[in-house]
Amino acid sequence: MIDSTSPSPSTGPATTKDAEDAARRQRERVEKYLGQAPVAASGAVTVDAGRLEYRSVAEFLPVRAGGIEARRGDPEAAVFTTAYVVGDDALRPVCFAFNGGPGSASIWLHLGALGPKRVVVPDDARMPLPPFEVSDNPLTWLRHFDLVFVDPPHTGWSISVDDDTRKKHLSVDGDAAAIADVIEGWLTRHRRWGAPVFVAAESYGTTRAAALADRLLDAGVALAGLVLVSCAMDLQALVFAPRNDLPYALFLPAFANTAQYHGRLKGTPGASSDAARAAAEAFVADDYLAALHAGARLDGARRSRVVRRLAELTGLPRGLVERRNLRIDDETFFVELLRDQGRIVGRLESRSTGPMAARQRTDWEFDPGIDAIAAPYTSAALRYFTEGLGLHEGAQAGQRYEVLSLDAHRRWDWNRKGEGGEPQRGNAFASTSDDLSRALRRQPHLRVLVASGRYDLGTPYSASDWSLAQLDVPPEVRARVTHRYYDAGHMMYTREADLRRLATDLADWVETVLARA
Repeated sequence: MIDSTSPSPSTGPATTKDAEDAARRQRERVEKYLGQAPVAASGAVTVDAGRLEYRSVAEFLPVRAGGIEARRGDPEAAVFTTAYVVGDDALRPVCFAFNGGPGSASIWLHLGALGPKRVVVPDDARMPLPPFEVSDNPLTWLRHFDLVFVDPPHTGWSISVDDDTRKKHLSVDGDAAAIADVIEGWLTRHRRWGAPVFVAAESYGTTRAAALADRLLDAGVALAGLVLVSCAMDLQALVFAPRNDLPYALFLPAFANTAQYHGRLKGTPGASSDAARAAAEAFVADDYLAALHAGARLDGARRSRVVRRLAELTGLPRGLVERRNLRIDDETFFVELLRDQGRIVGRLESRSTGPMAARQRTDWEFDPGIDAIAAPYTSAALRYFTEGLGLHEGAQAGQRYEVLSLDAHRRWDWNRKGEGGEPQRGNAFASTSDDLSRALRRQPHLRVLVASGRYDLGTPYSASDWSLAQLDVPPEVRARVTHRYYDAGHMMYTREADLRRLATDLADWVETVLARA
């Protein structure tokens, strides 16, 4: 019998030729992207200080072989950037922004909070009705600095030159090196090396940004400020896996907050979201961590008390808590909290819910939190790119814009490299908090603003509290890190009140940063 995985003599050469043709087209695409001229447009938005006029520049920048250290070599990727610039002041602060995934383009921060245009969605986390459009954003961060939105390789229209390079870029360290090279390249092309430089990032983007803060300093870029939205520097705090009890404790306050919102808590914890969080935080500190650590050594009476309290704080049945061995993971919570109503709970926005299938499956089929905004953002962004930014022509026209590349996400290499390029020893959970710790110690003026949504069950505020508390810095350095909380989910800026609070918090923080610059 012929092995079905082996090509026959007649299919082998054709397969090889197809692969060679695909590789040639990919390289040509990178060359075309990098060879086309930037697309410029102008616009204006009314902010609290009056009319703010700006020009936009959409362009592809190269990632060079050898990275930021070599500053030479053939292009390894073409990375799409969208910049908004006010005036001609070369010393005006500039902020580079990107989202996470990994595999996500930058449209969320671009058209959610930072840019001069914004996609407006309902405050209560429901999907809006079409048509989906952008509106002026009077709270744009363009008030404080010029903005450069970056789509990492294999998001948006950005692409690596070949499959081997693609593999390198789909990794924690390769990705950070590529974005560092793009930032350096943009500063050089636009003659902005004298400007204070900021980075704003969301979700996995914060994993990247923490690594970048240290890496950029080696290239002579000392960041003035770093904004981390929905922090994800320590994957061990976020990934439910065997022998990793940390997330069960760190997610519990956010679970309690969500359960209270949906009316599933009773007594004192059910009185308010503040009361729910306080009760859960106290239980974690006083009892739950020790119970998880004890495992089978937990005696019957004490175990019963922990089961009862865990059920009270999650709104889940005691029997379920017992069957899960005191360990409630995220998908169990999403599916079971509102099972009696036939509803599932959102992950990135836990105020949002969606209907279960009629047969009420036990697996979590979709995230109603992200589904409520994915189509509106995608549709509005693609229309804005063509009609607002003038990107209806050029090499990218007709090419798919990858809002979230699931293939890039699946293929991501989470293993970090040590000195000399060898794999780091230790557990398999990626972490860049040590990079940020080192950057804070190396850069005496670097300040960090962290923003967390209390209804975010992807990167819960309570897990971010832990991650920031573990930064390896002395107290006087830790004082340069500020953490702010908002009453919405992962993209807290989709709620109008929190968009305004975030804008106010940012303005106060930027004033402090620049006053010390």
